Amino acid sequence: MLRKSHGRATHGPLPLADLGIHLPCVKVLHQVTPEEKPAATSRLLVNYPEPYRSQILDYLFKPNFGASLHILKVEIGGDGQTTDGTEPSHMHYALDENYFRGYEWWLMKEAKKRNPNITLIGLPWSFPGWLGKGFDWPYVNLQLTAYYVVTWIVGAKRYHDLDIDYIGIWNERSYNANYIKILRKMLNYQGLQRVKIIASDNLWESISASMLLDAELFKVVDVIGAHYPGTHSAKDAKLTGKKLWSSEDFSTLNSDMGAGCWGRILNQNYINGYMTSTIAWNLVASYYEQLPYGRCGLMTAQEPWSGHYVVESPVWVSAHTTQFTQPGWYYLKTVGHLEKGGSYVALTDGLGNLTIIIETMSHKHSKCIRPFLPYFNVSQQFATFVLKGSFSEIPELQVWYTKLGKTSERFLFKQLDSLWLLDSDGSFTLSLHEDELFTLTTLTTGRKGSYPLPPKSQPFPSTYKDDFNVDYPFFSEAPNFADQTGVFEYFTNIEDPGEHHFTLRQVLNQRPITWAADASNTISIIGDYNWTNLTIKCDVYIETPDTGGVFIAGRVNKGGILIRSARGIFFWIFANGSYRVTGDLAGWIIYALGRVEVTAKKWYTLTLTIKGHFASGMLNDKSLWTDIPVNFPKNGWAAIGTHSFEFAQFDNFLVEATR
Repeated sequence: MLRKSHGRATHGPLPLADLGIHLPCVKVLHQVTPEEKPAATSRLLVNYPEPYRSQILDYLFKPNFGASLHILKVEIGGDGQTTDGTEPSHMHYALDENYFRGYEWWLMKEAKKRNPNITLIGLPWSFPGWLGKGFDWPYVNLQLTAYYVVTWIVGAKRYHDLDIDYIGIWNERSYNANYIKILRKMLNYQGLQRVKIIASDNLWESISASMLLDAELFKVVDVIGAHYPGTHSAKDAKLTGKKLWSSEDFSTLNSDMGAGCWGRILNQNYINGYMTSTIAWNLVASYYEQLPYGRCGLMTAQEPWSGHYVVESPVWVSAHTTQFTQPGWYYLKTVGHLEKGGSYVALTDGLGNLTIIIETMSHKHSKCIRPFLPYFNVSQQFATFVLKGSFSEIPELQVWYTKLGKTSERFLFKQLDSLWLLDSDGSFTLSLHEDELFTLTTLTTGRKGSYPLPPKSQPFPSTYKDDFNVDYPFFSEAPNFADQTGVFEYFTNIEDPGEHHFTLRQVLNQRPITWAADASNTISIIGDYNWTNLTIKCDVYIETPDTGGVFIAGRVNKGGILIRSARGIFFWIFANGSYRVTGDLAGWIIYALGRVEVTAKKWYTLTLTIKGHFASGMLNDKSLWTDIPVNFPKNGWAAIGTHSFEFAQFDNFLVEATR
């Protein structure tokens, strides 16, 4: 794999720039920096028991241990569906402020606890409905939306002592130049001059051209961030001279193919497109795997009930860069592609340290989920590097190695023998094969952290109950429930000191400004997607007279951005004194309907039993409908929800299932 060279390879040396003379023009403000991006992708992580939860966080954030991330980018919860679920807003309603909802505050604090220098970014995907004044649009009142975002930044500091470093505009949607300018003014007015603006988390073209034509916009945008740029940036973006980031990338199954994708773009985003940060969606696959983009995180932690998690190969690919560079390091000008495929970058802290990262990811094993990857060839080669100037005095380089592919040949972040350079005039040659990663560095702090193996994988418990009797919940959401439209929160029912004092409540009373196709009904899923035969029982309380309605459901087969088209068996009751059984969330497929003694402001117990091709339902433990034929879907999650964006409560949830 390695051999020193006293000569030079036939294709000539690949000299690294002299430290004293040729410091490169680009300063790395951040490098390889996966993010927690929204969609409730860390939803299940908070439910993990210790010590496993802390171990997972260490693999992600602890310096010189695992992925050692430099940036954490979080969703500013906006109550809407953002890929794999909804995240609650800090302001559900105009006069409402609560900086303890959801898990993002906790996640940022855990990241900071491990790495006080980690950079924090906030980005809205959806917005609470009241900002739109009846329109599905956040730019109806620019000052109001700016105020809403600034309150999130101020609240992060006031309630959690978190300093947000960068703020985004609207994920993968339209930007408004006047809004960006107003946001900058409002940040400054609040004394938040240090918070920088990144725009527009979409494509390069429009925002770059606008900045070149609008001097004020140019001044207030600090970073141009594009999504899935395919390692290339646009001409206008480069002309601005601003920092360029791939502000969302990866999004690929965390197999060795995903690791290959990640290793290739971490180098080539800079080589081809001058991007000095690459941010992965998503941090950790902590959501039900059958939701969209299952296992598209750097690691997998989707079983809080068992404690099982998997440190996937993208974690160690990250470490090749993150453990041996830091924000503030410089790329050298001498970076580029290798003659027979692959690439190399070199970085320095300006104080004599040097890190070289080489990747030879093949086309076959490094395809990202998007964009299309044109064919290229990688083959075995020798590459000779010559250290010049003050780098020529480096006596030793540490060597870290990854080989992706067949199990028999596979290595992940393995430390090899050091490279001694004293007798070689700063020259060395590497023998490179397909699908390899090398990091050569003066830093001696690299480490492949490890913990004892976590518990074995187990399916979701076949019997599961929750009475929601939590007086002071640490998180606003009940464990394992994954909201897909609407927001379900722990609720203290002061009007009922008895059995239903503590409940789970759907708290949205209007549709949010959406990022995805949220359903017209609210719904939260739970359980094992492979469940076939099950009984779901839950106490329900409709709060809206006449028009209100609630449901329990089984075999729910879709979620995330596909939630509008979810099929399953849905058992509804309505405040107008009717019930309904439907084969879909939207209510188009009607299996049964009828009259029943139901009103608002009263507790009822619903029971839904699904066995084989038949389903039955009970109200207050009395049979209401029986043996309705149900042929599709064959399996899916359990769920609760409401007919519209309306207040309703749920209590004493129970599911008993067999596959």
